[in-house]
Amino acid sequence: MPLDILTIGEALVEVMRTDIDQPLDQPGPFTGPYPSVAPFIFAVQAARLGMQTAAIGAVGADAFGDCLRDQMLADGVSVLGLKRIANQPTGIAFVAYQADGSRDFVFSLGTGGYLSTDMLDPELFGGLRCFHLMGSTLSMSQSALEVCRRALEMAQHEGALISFDPNLRPELLPPEQARVAFAPFIATADVLIPTEEELLQLAAASALDEAIDQLLTERPGRVIAVTRGAAGCSVYTSDGRIDAAGFPAQEIDPTGAGDCFDAGFLSALLEGKTPAEAARLGNACGALTVSAKGPMAGAKRREELDRFMQALPPLQDLGQ
Repeated sequence: MPLDILTIGEALVEVMRTDIDQPLDQPGPFTGPYPSVAPFIFAVQAARLGMQTAAIGAVGADAFGDCLRDQMLADGVSVLGLKRIANQPTGIAFVAYQADGSRDFVFSLGTGGYLSTDMLDPELFGGLRCFHLMGSTLSMSQSALEVCRRALEMAQHEGALISFDPNLRPELLPPEQARVAFAPFIATADVLIPTEEELLQLAAASALDEAIDQLLTERPGRVIAVTRGAAGCSVYTSDGRIDAAGFPAQEIDPTGAGDCFDAGFLSALLEGKTPAEAARLGNACGALTVSAKGPMAGAKRREELDRFMQALPPLQDLGQ
């Protein structure tokens, strides 16, 4: 059966401090491992929404690799694109949470950053409906960028909807370099999901309206969802702007909120929903994600999301 959604990128597990303000440079308790990282969080949320989904990435032939792979299998995410590499460890992120809401990370990338063209199984792309890429993946290395370019070509050949979340990581790739590296992906994207800051940096524009006009002129049929965290999002099309307020949520763990928004937004569009309906589902996915500790713990199934949206009204609408 053809896939609804395919993504590609870094793969790792996460090990977290158990309490607030426990530094990583001192002894202390951890909890984990938890399967994690943007592309795979996205894939799990999409699968829990009923999408036929797969993610391309690499893990080691070890217990942490099993942890991530087992989660994919449990959620019905195809592991056809998940490569197991012997004699190299699965990527791991150690995370500490601060009282001000910030987080500290120590990464051991291992196999996490490994991507190669032999992982692009044609079976994953045959009849594909949507291909979703993230800038964090493109920023890992020149080789990862080249693999993603080839994957983009394969998805375009199948007529797939192309979705791109810039997910800027200045520590990996400065914005001026990201602007060049991301250009082919932005140019072909039918759906763009940036923050306002990312959009301004990548479009080299001084104002949001200028950046939006530029992008819609280049590709009039595209949909641009500008995410605004807890406040919700604004969706721009050639028909105008739609503001969708966020849902109230108690933030426990912000990891994966944007990835789950992406999954909700794209899943709704693939179901034939309007941009406004897609924004509402994306906002609900993001709100529930932050309310549970663990990268994938807050990624809920459609029934629970429907109950959540029916029970709680959105926050006050965004202003113009």
